[in-house]
Amino acid sequence: MTELLVVTALRSEYAALYRNVPGARLEQCGMGPDRVRAWLPRLAGLRPGAVVVAGVAGGLSPELRAGDVVVATEVRGEHGRTALRAAAPLVAQLRALGLRVHVGPTVSSDHIVTGVERERLAATGALAVDMESAAVVHALREREVPIAVVRVIVDTAHAPLRRAATVPAGVRALRTLRRIGPSLRTWADLAGPRTVVLAAPRSFCAGVDRAIDIVELTLRRHRPVYVRRQIVHNAHVVADLERQGAVFVEELDEVPDNTAVVFSAHGVGAAVRDEAARRKLTVVDATCPLVAKVHTEARRFAGRGDTVLLIGHDGHDETEGTLGEVPGRITLVRDVEEAAAIQVPDPSSVSYLMQTTLAVEEAMEIVDVLRARFPLIQSSPTEDICYATTNRQQAARAVAAECDVVIVLGSPNSSNSLRLVEVAERAGAPAHLVDDAAGIEPAWIATASRVGVTAGASAPPHLVDEVVEMLRALGPIELIEREVTREDVRFTLPKEVLR
Repeated sequence: MTELLVVTALRSEYAALYRNVPGARLEQCGMGPDRVRAWLPRLAGLRPGAVVVAGVAGGLSPELRAGDVVVATEVRGEHGRTALRAAAPLVAQLRALGLRVHVGPTVSSDHIVTGVERERLAATGALAVDMESAAVVHALREREVPIAVVRVIVDTAHAPLRRAATVPAGVRALRTLRRIGPSLRTWADLAGPRTVVLAAPRSFCAGVDRAIDIVELTLRRHRPVYVRRQIVHNAHVVADLERQGAVFVEELDEVPDNTAVVFSAHGVGAAVRDEAARRKLTVVDATCPLVAKVHTEARRFAGRGDTVLLIGHDGHDETEGTLGEVPGRITLVRDVEEAAAIQVPDPSSVSYLMQTTLAVEEAMEIVDVLRARFPLIQSSPTEDICYATTNRQQAARAVAAECDVVIVLGSPNSSNSLRLVEVAERAGAPAHLVDDAAGIEPAWIATASRVGVTAGASAPPHLVDEVVEMLRALGPIELIEREVTREDVRFTLPKEVLR
């Protein structure tokens, strides 16, 4: 059991956590930086294996409500900013308790912050303000010890300090603080050394890089810019482009006439292109060239009279686009059972295509059934499953073979990321898909001495870096990169953004 030190400022905070954090040492540092400084000599004599600064705070972000929990990614104070990377697994555990948990910077002040000053601090991106965290964290800056700052909101931007409102909010906050106590122990016990094995290749592929570049370059030429569907299936990419000014819509009927629209990397059917032309929209097509190749083959096969079978997942943006390329002429085959049951008018005139982000092994099982039933079936002269999907699956398989657990960075609607989880599990390692480090549950890594990390082709590389730094903040790591191949593919940009 890790030696855990929990630091609180107020007696009420101390009481809320007393006997609720198994095996922890609780210390009350006093309220405000002056009392913290007077307490710091006591801290100097302690040698904890992990430290949590816990208590209540004032909310700065308008999204915060009384009783919400803030887990700090950095603390800001008179000595500058200190990043806190170790606490990400605590976020997932607190959310599992049903708590509203926010992740971001906190700031420490030497006085109670109200009014205009609160608005000024909120404008810096800080979520919450307290009076002690920065001083405690600064005192620990030379120690290689996992640190977390966890604050429960009492007063908010909408309801500043007033006794009538603060008393019930304070009671609610202290109840929440009491609930999180056991989770602090679980988090502290994650401290220790690990080996981290990175899969290579991982993260962005050439098609995703191209699609993001297209949106950013279009934003330089047009305002506003609408994007039909998610440009790529990743929440972080979409949020970043929204901050830059992109407007994401589901269908073209949400796009005003005579404005600019970008088609996502997954491609669109003929009806969507026709509607855009009819409404005189300025279209920039970010369809991945490898998806566009599948569309070309679909038109070719249908044009010569084949029954065209598309192996893919129902409802995925890419399959919808391919099915819409020659409406009514392509049949979706989702699994082996459907492949075994499908009927065609002429078994001698059948061809098949594949969604580009499938798991290779799963897709080939379906192909084997189709070939057994239709010996003359034809396919594209080149592979439909894209190089990036194949490479990332091979790398995930290699990493899984030597790790206790594999963390896959990617959003839940990302087909290629989901396939990485399946591939790793088939290779013998438990695998988990998370949007970012804050999705990693403590139980996944608690007993793992070797942690594999990879990312889907639509997941930004910095998400992998954040997971690595989180594990490093929990203890010393040996970092290994397992490279199965190198990628040097680049796709040209459409003429609309190169002018």
